[in-house]
Amino acid sequence: MTFTPHGKHLIAGTWVGGGETFTSSPAQGPEHTFFKGTPDLVDQACAAAEDAFWSFGYSSRQTRADFLNAIADEIEARADAITEIGAQESGLPEARLQGERGRTTGQLRLFADHIIAGDYLDRRHDAALPDRNPLPRPDLKMIQRPIGPVAVFGASNFPLAFSTAGGDTAAALAAGCPVVVKGHPAHPGTGEIIAEAVHAAIEKTGIHPGVFSLVQDGDRETGAALVQNPLINAVGFTGSLAGGRALFDLCTARPNPIPFFGELGSVNPMFLLPEAARSRGAEIGANWAGSLTMGAGQFCTNPGVTVVLPGAEAFISAATDAMRDADQQIMLTDGIAQAYHRGVERVSGTDTVTEILATPCEGRSAKPGLYRVTARDWLADNELQEEVFGPLGIVVEAQDTDEMAQIAKSIQGQLTCTLHMDDGDTELARSLMPLIERKAGRLLVNGFPTGVEVADSMVHGGPYPASTNFGATSVGTLSIRRFLRPVCYQNIPDALLPEGV
Repeated sequence: MTFTPHGKHLIAGTWVGGGETFTSSPAQGPEHTFFKGTPDLVDQACAAAEDAFWSFGYSSRQTRADFLNAIADEIEARADAITEIGAQESGLPEARLQGERGRTTGQLRLFADHIIAGDYLDRRHDAALPDRNPLPRPDLKMIQRPIGPVAVFGASNFPLAFSTAGGDTAAALAAGCPVVVKGHPAHPGTGEIIAEAVHAAIEKTGIHPGVFSLVQDGDRETGAALVQNPLINAVGFTGSLAGGRALFDLCTARPNPIPFFGELGSVNPMFLLPEAARSRGAEIGANWAGSLTMGAGQFCTNPGVTVVLPGAEAFISAATDAMRDADQQIMLTDGIAQAYHRGVERVSGTDTVTEILATPCEGRSAKPGLYRVTARDWLADNELQEEVFGPLGIVVEAQDTDEMAQIAKSIQGQLTCTLHMDDGDTELARSLMPLIERKAGRLLVNGFPTGVEVADSMVHGGPYPASTNFGATSVGTLSIRRFLRPVCYQNIPDALLPEGV
């Protein structure tokens, strides 16, 4: 099944064109023309989302679960076409896109099951105490309720799982919140075919068509109009620190500020403890190289920094050999490739950094680079903590465990932190745990953070700048809480209470 995009926006059940256009920049295959998003289209989509909320926000959990499952069904019905257009636009291999499609439909079905179970409502009930002295207590019931229309920005590095019908959209719809998606220019055709699947699910289940709209990429004013629209109640975003921070500032500057749930990047430091380095250094180094270069390093959980102690040469040598043998890989967009090249130049041009492995790359391609720096110089240069989105690794060499702990204290907020340890490292690991727990949303031992399980216990978030809201996650069922608010019902008759109270 071949899919040829028509290039239009989906606004409340209608495919809309007209106005200026842009041309896609695929890694392979044909280019396609798309109509640009505009503030006026954003306003139309937001108005439709608000209208839809009055029915969808008060619909039954079963209705929303059926809708989520229908979206998953419609995505699977377009499986081959999604893989084809996704591979053309992103350059990702078919196997990766097939896996990501499974993750996308799995998220939708997971949220369908989650809302049916009802635990997310966080029900609480304090029964009336009419005879209590000196004052009686009223009957109090509390549950979580949907907040209203939500804006979602498509992500460049996950054209399916973090984009049009990805985790943010699935969580918001499960909560009862209509969604307006701003498509990402890196994969507009993939966004369009996923929007077609959502549209088909809307028609199949009889949901209000304003519950979902896709506005393709436009000028900066389009994104600004979306986060500033007074009908939008929260924003989900995965992307760069600069872009996310600009949108975050717009959200907080509104007359009615709204939460901006931005996942903005991380270097995901690993700490290689001495016993593990002695017994398994070469193995860990080779596996680090595999994690670092997977998907050209284009994962927000890419472990770009490893902190070591003296005696880690086997680790460094094995990592160097594995990275030297790594193939050149196509990056997701020309812009991402250019940013990676600039990041390599920034790191390699720092006087205190020593090159271990540098491989030339140009155009839209990337090859890994590996560098080393002392802990003292690392601590003196905050720029070395900035994410380089791609297969670049930095080894930070601490003189002793005190210096390693100092690094753990100094790192910025992270999505993940990892300890590589053996039994003999337990005491050192125990001393580091409070330090890294304060800095990251997910802690690992003897693993690699690339690969984020979609599950009830997952936390994909962390202190700023990893994300803009340290109390939230963008992966896992807990992510639904971003789009809910608690409401207390005092002495309300059962006939007036919402479902689930």
